[in-house]
Amino acid sequence: MELQLKRSIKVPLWSQEKEKSTGKDRNSVELNHYIDALRVKFYQIYQDLELEGKIISARAIVNRYQGKDETFKTLYNVFKEHNDNCRKLIGTDYADITVRRYDNCLKYLMELVKRDYKVDDMLLREVNGELVRKFDLYLKTEKHCAQNTVIRYMKCFKKVINLAIANEWLAKNPFAGIKFHEVEVNKQFLSQAEINRIWQKEFRIERLELVRDVFIFCVFTFVALTNVCLIINKLQTNNRGIGNGLETTCLHHFA
Repeated sequence: MELQLKRSIKVPLWSQEKEKSTGKDRNSVELNHYIDALRVKFYQIYQDLELEGKIISARAIVNRYQGKDETFKTLYNVFKEHNDNCRKLIGTDYADITVRRYDNCLKYLMELVKRDYKVDDMLLREVNGELVRKFDLYLKTEKHCAQNTVIRYMKCFKKVINLAIANEWLAKNPFAGIKFHEVEVNKQFLSQAEINRIWQKEFRIERLELVRDVFIFCVFTFVALTNVCLIINKLQTNNRGIGNGLETTCLHHFA
């Protein structure tokens, strides 16, 4: 059977005999590292199947690698399934912004896995404290997240891990012994004079005028910015103005 790596290289640089690139450029080196990492992972899966007394075949190895093996699930598949289930519950159990935070958490986590482990996914059982600490550092140094934002993402990650433990997909808790501390933030409120200055400020750039108007709208209506964005995204206009009465009603409700 064949397995697509979803990687490409110029034909003259590929050696069918060595099953790797002969180039010295960055793309070739990264491709060879990726292939070597896959070989190691496939051999590990082969050994695991042998120890478990399972029938060993190319299909069995690929199924386990792709997370289709019921015995071992992968980090990406479990996280993705969790997010998809949350998305179905938007408006009942979850807010849209919460689900988007889970999606961003998964995106950043897989970026780290690809960068540091040279794979697109990893077995759930391979998730350990090292990955948790690396993710914490990655969010702070690469994504420039503030401490409290980092904690929100780590809570998303931890929830999925707890789900895996509850379903007996994971034996050890990679978050064991790891604690995160939120930073107390003293929020400063704008005075009426400061709000008036923003309200009356004139900008030459239309984009900044829009930002000002939306901000002032939120200040006087107490509508969260995320809700305003949802309203704006639903608005449909035509030559007679707003075309959807439902969204118009929403605006009248907030105004």
